[in-house]
Amino acid sequence: MASADDKSYDDINVTPMVDLYLVLLLIFIIMTTAGVQGVKVELPRASKAAAPKMDGPKMQAITVDNQGKIRLNTTPIGSLAELESKLSAVKAAAPETPVVVRGDRAAQYQGVMDVLDVVGRVGITKIGLATEPAK
Repeated sequence: MASADDKSYDDINVTPMVDLYLVLLLIFIIMTTAGVQGVKVELPRASKAAAPKMDGPKMQAITVDNQGKIRLNTTPIGSLAELESKLSAVKAAAPETPVVVRGDRAAQYQGVMDVLDVVGRVGITKIGLATEPAK
């Protein structure tokens, strides 16, 4: 009498191997596209597609000009600490306030990053960067 252990396995189950290959292919595709992103940078131009509409409280505009001077809406700001205190007051009045950062093309990148750092410290999560539409 032959038992179940004596059965020979002539067929190979390739389903787990195909699943493994598909997962590896997916990881390869994701890593390749993630590595390519950020290589080409042409600022401050953007596509002609409309930006999403921000509803809710009045939007605040922070402008960094080519000399590195900061303005909140039209009010000149003397320092980053002053900007942080004014943004904290705006956030306390309306927690969902959107902020748009407008950096001049000739402005130093560090000035814009300092402003974004202050906006992040205040806790504002709706942040946009203003750009010109592509020509």
